[in-house]
Amino acid sequence: MDLRRIVIGIAGATAAATAFGFVLFANAVMREPEVQDVHADGIVVLTGGQTRIGEAARLLEDGRGGRLLISGVNPKIGRASLLKISGLDEKTFNCCVDLGYAALNTIGNADETRRWAEALGYDRLIVVTASYHMPRSLAELAREMPNIELLPHPVAPDGLRRKVWWLDSTTTRLLASEYIKFLPAAFRLAVARGMTPWQATAVTASSGTPPKS
Repeated sequence: MDLRRIVIGIAGATAAATAFGFVLFANAVMREPEVQDVHADGIVVLTGGQTRIGEAARLLEDGRGGRLLISGVNPKIGRASLLKISGLDEKTFNCCVDLGYAALNTIGNADETRRWAEALGYDRLIVVTASYHMPRSLAELAREMPNIELLPHPVAPDGLRRKVWWLDSTTTRLLASEYIKFLPAAFRLAVARGMTPWQATAVTASSGTPPKS
């Protein structure tokens, strides 16, 4: 009986901690992104929405980074289509935009970005992706590139803006799905850095800038 109570207690505490973590995660990613005037060697945008590419292109035009990597491009999408989506002029696009076709998921994005940054000698990157996708992206990128400074630039998708997430079932399901994917990424980062999972979560979800090794 005592053992059963211990098991039930551990299960209950784990469920409570997971639920509490989800609430913190959801509230953090649903906040309106802060406008920051940051500069870096390069900019990387993880594909998944036209808004992300347009925002990353705007940062490139503003001189926030020297080059832009669009990671995880669908092979079916041609260069002309991406040029149109970016809103950049053809000269800037041909000069300063690199297309990555190898990545199939966020882990692939991290590997593709590392190869790109290493080839160019970059050690400071602006990361552009959806706000709800940012914590997992930073965890995977930080694990692949422990010595590169990552500056998050989250984009709030139009469909999620100004929504009270717990009153919208579609938004809640999206956030829950992303949180479930984020936990293993945070755990992998924790193992790689020799931290506890909660320390890794704090690194990726709070500042987004990993401490340099």
